[in-house]
Amino acid sequence: MEENVVSKMLMIVLIVMIIILMVLSVIYLVLRLKSSSKAKAKKTNKGEKDRKTKKDNVASIYNKQSIFDFMEFDSIEDNMIVQKNGKRYIMIVECQGVNYDLMSQMEKTAVEEGFQQFLNTLRHPIQIYIQTRTINLEGSVNRYKDRVKEIEDHYQKMIYDYQRMKETESYSPEQLEKYFYEITKQRNLLEYGKDVVANTEKMSLNKNVLNKKYYIVIPYYSEEVNDEKYAKEEIRNMAFSELYTKAQSIIRTLSACSIIGKILNSTEVVELLYMAYNRDDAEVFGIERALKSEYDSLYSTAPDVFEKKLKFLEQQIQEKAQEKANQAIEKVKSRPQELAEEKENNMEELVRNLAELILHENRQNLGGLAEEAIQEIEKERKEENQNEEQEKTTTRRGREKSIQ
Repeated sequence: MEENVVSKMLMIVLIVMIIILMVLSVIYLVLRLKSSSKAKAKKTNKGEKDRKTKKDNVASIYNKQSIFDFMEFDSIEDNMIVQKNGKRYIMIVECQGVNYDLMSQMEKTAVEEGFQQFLNTLRHPIQIYIQTRTINLEGSVNRYKDRVKEIEDHYQKMIYDYQRMKETESYSPEQLEKYFYEITKQRNLLEYGKDVVANTEKMSLNKNVLNKKYYIVIPYYSEEVNDEKYAKEEIRNMAFSELYTKAQSIIRTLSACSIIGKILNSTEVVELLYMAYNRDDAEVFGIERALKSEYDSLYSTAPDVFEKKLKFLEQQIQEKAQEKANQAIEKVKSRPQELAEEKENNMEELVRNLAELILHENRQNLGGLAEEAIQEIEKERKEENQNEEQEKTTTRRGREKSIQ
């Protein structure tokens, strides 16, 4: 009996232990699943981060090598783009493309061999830049209109000359017919010119007319020389010489491919950058119109206000000094005139004074006649003074009456 009880107790303990073991196994499996899921999540996040980092690195590498690095510039000097405070210089060669599809097989082979030769001769890095532009036919239309206006003026003149030739009746019918034939040719030319202008204006309204321009960008780094030994101006001169040599070499090797190249001057480089930065506005407001309107002179070339004031004051001082000098000269010139007018106005009194002086000097010779003559002169002077007083009195009374 006791053995049965012990066996039952052992069975119960065994069952309990089995149950506990099963529970622990389940807990262990759950924890293991959770840890594995966390590890997978961490691995996934790490992979995503790695991919993002890789993308960022690729993007940064692409940005460094992209054309926008070429667009950032400090200034444009001597047909070169100056970048990074004189650490990098760029010269650009414009290339005229060829229509490869319209060539014969022999011509295509020659172009391919020439391009291979061009690639084999390269000993420095280059960058190929393609810029698509909307064709602006405004300049062509204006030139056509000016030419058509000249043709029309010539045509009207020919008609006028023909009418005069008919009126004079001094020309034979053969001469008139020949001149009329020339007028007909001129009229046909005028009508053709007007048609060309009309068609070109219609074409200019189509914004889908595009033109591709091809450029080769050649860089030069000042690190290629020891910039500590040279001044900035010397480095720029060396950069220009090196870039010009490389550009000419590229132009010569490209000529084997029937491609014509030329080095862009400073104005053309400005136009290239202007089109790149202002792609939308350039169709309406081109670089030529922008330069003519001096849009960049509003702040960069305006003189300082005090400099303008100093310049104005200097000009004003100079004008007043000139005016003062002219007045002094006029005064000096007018003094003899004033003396002459004074003598002319007092001529009678001067004549009397001089006559009295002559009589006094010859009193001994003339005797009593001199005294009588002097008295006569005094009498005339008194009479004249009385007449002047009467005139002044009459004038004063007339003024008083007019005031009353």
